[in-house]
Amino acid sequence: MDDQIAVFLRALTPESQECLGANQKEISLPFLVGRESRINEPNRFSGRRRASSVRNNDLYLAEAGLCNVSRDHFLIERRNGSFYLVDRGSMCGTIVEGMTVGGVRTGGEKKIQNGDVIIVGTSASKHVFKFVVGDEKT
Repeated sequence: MDDQIAVFLRALTPESQECLGANQKEISLPFLVGRESRINEPNRFSGRRRASSVRNNDLYLAEAGLCNVSRDHFLIERRNGSFYLVDRGSMCGTIVEGMTVGGVRTGGEKKIQNGDVIIVGTSASKHVFKFVVGDEKT
């Protein structure tokens, strides 16, 4: 596998697209995802944080009401030519292709592949993405 291969997250819901800032975004690994904790502040999404603020995540997901997303939820990394979703001690875990990874602050990881669907939190979460490897534009 080429070390320079492009990796993308594709938004599958309007909420995911709003937080991602696009339908699809190329990501750099490791890529950290977590909840936006400044709900009452404007400019709360990933590309709009103040330069002086400390970044714990590369993508911040905003939620109103019941929280599916932890502040430090998961990361995507590459090891030995394979891609992994690693739970960062989230409360609800992450669903990857129907399998829950982590939850109840236990951690855990799962090897992920091109086309895998990622639901951040429980099945009720509105933050759903597709993991895309390569130069797939659609």
